[in-house]
Amino acid sequence: MTNHHGWDLVKQVSDTLHTWRDRVRRRRELAQWTDRDLHDVGLSWSDIALEVAKPFWRA
Repeated sequence: MTNHHGWDLVKQVSDTLHTWRDRVRRRRELAQWTDRDLHDVGLSWSDIALEVAKPFWRA
């Protein structure tokens, strides 16, 4: 009988770290958007500021 609980935990931690890294990358990219980019998607600089200010662990 094999215990897979350890691997499940490793997978969960790996997935969480990947999600956090992805949030950091996306928020950095969002901070670089131009006025035209924001206008095209209907966002304001205050929307961007709120998103970029979030810690990486918050969705």
